[in-house]
Amino acid sequence: MIATPDRTPPGRDSFDRPVPEAAPDPLGSFLARPAEEVAPELLGAVLTHETSGGTVRIAITETEAYSGAADPASHAYRGRTPRNAVMFGPAGHLYVYRSHGLHWCANIVTGTEGDASAVLIRAGRVVEGEDLARRRRGAKVETARLARGPGNFCQALGITAEHNGADLLRGASVALSEGEPVPAALVRIGPRVGVSKAHDWQHRFFLADDPTVSAYRLSPRAKPSGAA
Repeated sequence: MIATPDRTPPGRDSFDRPVPEAAPDPLGSFLARPAEEVAPELLGAVLTHETSGGTVRIAITETEAYSGAADPASHAYRGRTPRNAVMFGPAGHLYVYRSHGLHWCANIVTGTEGDASAVLIRAGRVVEGEDLARRRRGAKVETARLARGPGNFCQALGITAEHNGADLLRGASVALSEGEPVPAALVRIGPRVGVSKAHDWQHRFFLADDPTVSAYRLSPRAKPSGAA
């Protein structure tokens, strides 16, 4: 049987009544901007991971912005690959990769779909589930160091390769939410940590005098932007 074509006008239902537009997702709209705009405003936001073993919630205290073709330090600088495909959107997904074959790193995808953009989560403060985070990190780890550094952040939160592409806006187990507002006076800006290219770009954002923030480290291979 051939189906009858649907001739309902766009924006109307089958009774020719107006169909209410879906309300825009405030968090989705917030993330659908360039990484360097979103990164400082993610400070104080909370990432939550619910598992059968319990829930861990971490408030973000340090971020770094990475864009695409214009950013030599970005994974997307040379275009789309199977590894970095999640970076090209849509915004609100988690981009997870392995750093130096040792640690998982988590990025929140930002910007418009098709243009690579993401914010690396470098550090945070555990606000719920400290016992579980400590079991993952080690019994002797200081509280302030539980999620200090991108690899430690992922370990404390329980993030691995299986979470690459996770939808943080509608996901069942990993989610992003608003936290306590951060006063602008507490936000500091500096160069990105440990990258050899475009290392002097001021795309690192962190909370002043916060013990959970990681230490700055200049890559031994770093060259000034524009150098060969």
